[in-house]
Amino acid sequence: MVLGLDTCLTACSVAVRDGERVLAYEAEVMARGHQERLAPMAERVMAAAGLSFDRLQRIGVTVGPGSFTGLRVGLAFAKGLASALGVALSGVGALEALAAEADGLVFAVVDARRDQVYLQGFEDGRALMAPDALELGIAAARLAEIAAGRPLTLVGSGAPLLAGFAPGARLLTPEGCDARQVARLAAARPPVPARPLYLRAPDARLPA
Repeated sequence: MVLGLDTCLTACSVAVRDGERVLAYEAEVMARGHQERLAPMAERVMAAAGLSFDRLQRIGVTVGPGSFTGLRVGLAFAKGLASALGVALSGVGALEALAAEADGLVFAVVDARRDQVYLQGFEDGRALMAPDALELGIAAARLAEIAAGRPLTLVGSGAPLLAGFAPGARLLTPEGCDARQVARLAAARPPVPARPLYLRAPDARLPA
């Protein structure tokens, strides 16, 4: 029994799975406000599944890259809940969770602003490169090198930014990661430490 959580991007998503069965799922698009929405959403999802929290055996949470504030909200909630319940906690990369939306050759692409994207390529779930923050031109060259003209899918908010470099590519632009995939990925591996994945420094700066 696995609870999946995502707050990394511009949505809040919670799901609970029992093996291959999704028992309940809820998602809401939001640029901010994850902190206020996450706990009530988790309560509703567990209630919809007809489960108490003590039935959970594992919690999976996205660890980034993404919104600095958002991913901290998800990690703090997941760590607190896992500690209180005494269950294993697994961190799942946001790019991996996005790529799980499609089969075959998939590039997860998140718009990182400042003419950059967060990029990671997968083939049938196997990572072809480490997640990275890249300028658009470099990201396009990396994509072309790995894809070598093969059919591919671009998933994420940055997909339209690279579409011109991958003619014919299938585009998927979800607002966030699907907690159902987060739960599935977390269940399919040994517990992985849930540490935030930061690929670049935050945009915010302290005043001089």
